[in-house]
Amino acid sequence: MPPPPTHRTRRATLLVVLSVVLVACGSNAPAVTIGPPATSVVTPTPAASTLASPTASEDPTAIYDAIERQVIQIRGLQPTRAVPRQLISEAELRTMLTQQFDEQTPPAYLAANERLYKALGLMPQDGNLRSLSLDLLSGGVAGFYRDDQGKLYVVSRSGGIGGNEKITFAHEFTHALQDQTWTVFKDQKGVLDRSDWMMGRQAVFEGDATVLMTQWAIAHATPQDLQDVVAAGSDPAQAALLARIPAIMKETLLFPYTTGMAFIQATKAGGDWAAVDKLYGRMPQSTEQVLHPEKYASAEAPVTVTLPKDLAKRLGTGWSVPLEDTFGEFQTGIWLREGGVVAAAASDAAAGWGGDRLAVVEGPNGAWAVAWQTAWDTDADAAAFETAATTALSKAQGVSAVLPGVGGKTRWILVASDAGTMGRITTVLGLAG
Repeated sequence: MPPPPTHRTRRATLLVVLSVVLVACGSNAPAVTIGPPATSVVTPTPAASTLASPTASEDPTAIYDAIERQVIQIRGLQPTRAVPRQLISEAELRTMLTQQFDEQTPPAYLAANERLYKALGLMPQDGNLRSLSLDLLSGGVAGFYRDDQGKLYVVSRSGGIGGNEKITFAHEFTHALQDQTWTVFKDQKGVLDRSDWMMGRQAVFEGDATVLMTQWAIAHATPQDLQDVVAAGSDPAQAALLARIPAIMKETLLFPYTTGMAFIQATKAGGDWAAVDKLYGRMPQSTEQVLHPEKYASAEAPVTVTLPKDLAKRLGTGWSVPLEDTFGEFQTGIWLREGGVVAAAASDAAAGWGGDRLAVVEGPNGAWAVAWQTAWDTDADAAAFETAATTALSKAQGVSAVLPGVGGKTRWILVASDAGTMGRITTVLGLAG
C-alpha cells in the first residue's frame, strides 16, 4: 500500500477524484455517476466545515447522515424531505440500468441514432449502440439519483463503503437537493429531439454536483478515501472498456461533467453558490453557451433551423423520419475531429456554429439518408465549416456531399445509402442543380 498522501499530494490526487465521477443524465435517465477517466484539472478551494468526517468504523447510516449534513452545509440548499438511499451490487446495477434503458429508449429512436453515428463515421459499422451504451454505463457507474423516486443509489463493488462510495453519495445527494429545490429534472421529461439543449442544461446540474463533490472531498475525504479513488481511477478493466467506446459516446457523457464543472466554477467565482442558484432560473440553451460563457451572458440564443414537416410525405411511399435532432457545436466539433480534421482546426471550425437541425430518413429496400442543415454566424464561418466537413465526410458511409458549395451562412451535410437516394433527398429539399 502506498503511503498516505501529504496535504500537497492530496490536492493533486483530487484530479483523480474527478476521474471516478462522470455524469450521464439523459432526458429520462437517472442522474448517474460513472467512472471513466475525465480530463478536468480544476481544483476548487477547500470549504471550511465544523462537521466531523465519518470514519470507516461507522455504520452506513451514520456515514451517509454525516455526508448529508456536510453537503447541506457546503451547498447551502435545505432538503424538504428525506432522501431514501440504497447500496447496490454491480449485478443489481446492470439489471436496473438495462430495464430503465429499454423502458425509456424507443427502439426506432435507438436504431436511428445508431444509423446517424454510422453514417457520419462516428461508429464502426458492426457496432451496436444499445450494447455499447449498456456496457459503458454498467461498467463504470458508481451511483445514480432517480428523480421519479426521489431516491439515490450507490454502487459498491467491494460490498462496503470506501472513498468511492462516499464521494458518489455526496454527488448524488446534491442531485436530490437540486430536485427538491427546482424543477430542473421534470422540465426535460420526454424530450428526445433536443440533444444540444439537453447537454447545455446538464452542464449546470452536473457541473454543480461535481464542484460540490470536489469541495466535499477536499474538506472531508481521508487519505484512505483518496487512495480508494486513485485505485478506481487506474482500473485497467475500465481503460479497456473505454478503448472500444466511440468518442461521440464518451465525450458527450463527459461534457456536462468536465466542461460543466468549468462553467460552474466560473459562475461561482462571480458570486459563490448564490450565483450558481440563479442559473436554474435561466438555463443554458446550447452547448455553445457553455463552451463560450460570454454567449450565455449575452443571451445569444441558437439560430432556429427547421426541416420540412412533411419530409417523409415528400420522399414518397414507404419513407419515414425516425429521428430529428439538433447536433450543436460540441458534437459537431467531435464529428469533425473524428473525421480527420486536426483537433484545434475542428474546434475552430465548430466555434462559428449558429444553429442546426438534422433528420435521419428511412425508405424502402434499405434506403436511408441523413439530412443535416447548419447555420453559421458569418459567411466566413460557413466556409470554414465547409472545408472541415469536406474532410470529415471522407469517413462517412455511402454517398455524401456538402451543399450548397458557395456563399451564405447555410451549409447542408447529406449522406445517403446510394446515389439514387442522394438524388431523391436533394430534390425534395430543393438542393439539386
